[in-house]
Amino acid sequence: MKNFNKTIQMLIFDGNPNGRIMCEMSNWNGRVYKISRSELSKFSDRSDAENTGIYFLFGKDEENNDTIYIGEAEKILTRLKQHLQDENYWNDCIVVISKDNLLNKAHVKYLENQFYGLVIKAGRAKVMNASIPTCSSVAEFDLAMLEEFIETSKLLVNSLGYKVFDSVDEHLKAKHPDERYFFIKAARGASGRGVSVSDGFAVLKGSVIADPVSVSISPSLVKLREKLICDNIIDADHTFVRDYIFTSPSLAAAIVMGRNANGRTEWKTQKGKSLKDLEDSKET
Repeated sequence: MKNFNKTIQMLIFDGNPNGRIMCEMSNWNGRVYKISRSELSKFSDRSDAENTGIYFLFGKDEENNDTIYIGEAEKILTRLKQHLQDENYWNDCIVVISKDNLLNKAHVKYLENQFYGLVIKAGRAKVMNASIPTCSSVAEFDLAMLEEFIETSKLLVNSLGYKVFDSVDEHLKAKHPDERYFFIKAARGASGRGVSVSDGFAVLKGSVIADPVSVSISPSLVKLREKLICDNIIDADHTFVRDYIFTSPSLAAAIVMGRNANGRTEWKTQKGKSLKDLEDSKET
């Protein structure tokens, strides 16, 4: 299926990009608000602040990991004000509503469940929900509308800088078959498979890291390796149990190889072309 260009309308309230932003898409009935915690009171000025919708609360935990809470409400602003008392601190929220308030309780319960699943699959943020949201049954006609609602919401949320729904699978679909996967086979059992993504490099489930590490490895890499094991991203057999996105190909390569590494030259396709080779060829 052909991908088409999209037009997004964005209004930055008071000229402050860190405060409140409203986004809409051409020919879409939905509306997305990004609201900082400190500006939540100003959201009450909007006539649709108490519409039925879904919301996402973004923050950091004590280890500086990204966190997200997914929720729904029949009166959005009222529910968000209640979250100001939460034990888990959040900094920003994103609200998704329909402009004519056509979403009902069953709709938003369905959306809440689906977005929860998308966040879990992407694995980019720690989910703060205490339980899996219930999935309401919706009519077949409504289902088609809600699926479109999900896809457009994902696009707008991503455009606002939150990639929590951005899965590795979606990056793979957009790549040429010869450039989808990169591999590393190295000393001490290192065997990695990965893919380049928009904000770094993902090492895929089943990849095996070197053991033991090189004596010259940077202490910061040792600390990250231990954290990945502690967080159960890498198991006792030194294998990735799920996809994990690193901030750069070099960081990904260093963890897999157990030593300092240049990821642009270490990660190679099955045909032997390095990430650097492919990037350089596209510049010419």
